[in-house]
Amino acid sequence: MSVDLFGTLVTAQRPTQPWDAVATQLERRGVAVPDDWEDAYRSSHVAVDPGAELSLVAHTKAALASREIAAAEETIQSALLDAFDGPVTTRDGAADALRAAASDGPVGLLSNCSLPGLVEQTLARAQLPVEFDAVVTSVGCGWRKPHDRAFKAVADALGTSLSELVHVGDDPRTDGGGRTAGVTVVLTEDVTLAELPAWLEARC
Repeated sequence: MSVDLFGTLVTAQRPTQPWDAVATQLERRGVAVPDDWEDAYRSSHVAVDPGAELSLVAHTKAALASREIAAAEETIQSALLDAFDGPVTTRDGAADALRAAASDGPVGLLSNCSLPGLVEQTLARAQLPVEFDAVVTSVGCGWRKPHDRAFKAVADALGTSLSELVHVGDDPRTDGGGRTAGVTVVLTEDVTLAELPAWLEARC
């Protein structure tokens, strides 16, 4: 089984104007932020294939470079992690759902996330009751859900096939996209986390 993180297992508060939050953290690290930073941050600077993930570090570095400002990737990543570090709340039923899933077999995490380290930071905040057998992020594997390659990456990491993988998530478009890859998809709008242990038991 694989499980989505944001919106499924946890609710994470994010800045409403991320460019401002990023600018604040960059300036704290001595990076000069241009006056038109919002435009630079919100503009596309790096071409990617459809469905592919672009690291937010690479995007931010390119946005700065478009204004002839240089910054080390380590500095940018640190600034981004602080900018997006907000309160994390574990969703109702998540703990029991994960325990039930873990008793049924290997459990992986499959999350769309463009910032390296943010998923790990969020997991540390959430303190979920099980340790995942695999953690796959879009920035890590290079592909975002609903692309088949994202689901293939977590299936491979769990040592299973797409046809045997069950994926649990909240988003019909991204998580539901697993169906085109042959994955059994369980959406929380149909089976809540509180109902998942019974669903798993009935499936056995």
